[in-house]
Amino acid sequence: MAAVSTREQIVEIADDLFYRGGFEATSFADIAADIGISRGNFYYYFKTKDEILDAVIDRRLQRTSAMLDGWESQAPEPRERIVAFIELLIANRAPIMAYGCPVGTLCAELAKLDHVHRERAAEIFGLFARWLEKQFRALGADETAREWALHVLAWSQGVASLATAFKDEAFIRREVADITCWLDDRIVSLSQ
Repeated sequence: MAAVSTREQIVEIADDLFYRGGFEATSFADIAADIGISRGNFYYYFKTKDEILDAVIDRRLQRTSAMLDGWESQAPEPRERIVAFIELLIANRAPIMAYGCPVGTLCAELAKLDHVHRERAAEIFGLFARWLEKQFRALGADETAREWALHVLAWSQGVASLATAFKDEAFIRREVADITCWLDDRIVSLSQ
């Protein structure tokens, strides 16, 4: 196995373990065991857990950017793009109900730890916020674009948190419908 491939596998497995079990609770041994390499070989790729976290955040930033770019190219209208973001709650309902939002849980954990990478992790939310703001601006909401973007982002995070607590898929679907109705009401208000 090539060094780059092993490194990528370590990052992928660490990302999953950090999501399912938390950054602090995941050890080098956990990651090494899941990938099937010795701890000694593991240290060839990463010297510290913070180095792994940095690589996991890079991976999440890249994957989020790719997802947002995909929505840009697949959906011709800003409303459809925003709905794609909102419906992410339904598409990922099983892991969200089990573990929460991957971005929200990581940001919350790193904030509690006052970890040096907490601001880097929050950059993922920043990507979503800027992208949503861009979509609202494309709809014509120049003055309120940022406010509405943060509202949708906060609403989706609240839904993810409660979905984890209550394990209620019907709740997720109702909230997604409500967010979409709110969006459509804002679009109507822009045309008046």
